[in-house]
Amino acid sequence: MYELALDPGFGSAIGRGIGAIALYAVVGLVLMVFGFYAIDWTTPGKLSLLVRNGAPNAVIVTASGLVSMAFIVVVAILSAVGKLDEGLLTSLIYGIVGIIVQVAAVRLLEWVTRLDIGSIIESDEFAPASVVVAAAHFSLGLVVAFAIW
Repeated sequence: MYELALDPGFGSAIGRGIGAIALYAVVGLVLMVFGFYAIDWTTPGKLSLLVRNGAPNAVIVTASGLVSMAFIVVVAILSAVGKLDEGLLTSLIYGIVGIIVQVAAVRLLEWVTRLDIGSIIESDEFAPASVVVAAAHFSLGLVVAFAIW
C-alpha cells in the first residue's frame, strides 16, 4: 500500500508560488494597461473607443502591443529566477522602458514610412499597413525582451 506523504515545506512553497503568480500578474496587468494608454495617448484618434467599436486595424495594433508587452514581462521574470523582489522590480523597470521604446519606434516608423497611422486605425476596413505597425510592436517587444535576457 502506498502512503501519500508530502515534504514538510510543500505547503509554504505552494503558498509562495501562488503569491508570486498574483504579484507578477498585477505587475503584468499594470504594465499592459499603462502600455495601452501610452499607445492610446500617442496615437492619433481615440484608440480605446476604436477598439471597443471593433475597428479592425485598431484591434490589430492594440493586440500586438499587448503581446509584445507580455514578452517583456515574461523574460524579465525569467531573468530573476528565485528572487521575487528583484523580479518584480526588474519587470516593472524593463516594462516601462519597453513601453517607451515601442511608442518611440512606432512614431519613428510612422515618420519614416509616411504612414498616417491615425487614419489607418480609424478605418472600418482592414488596412494592410496595420500589419506593419503590429509587426513593429511585436518585433520591438522581442528585441527588448531578449535584451533583458
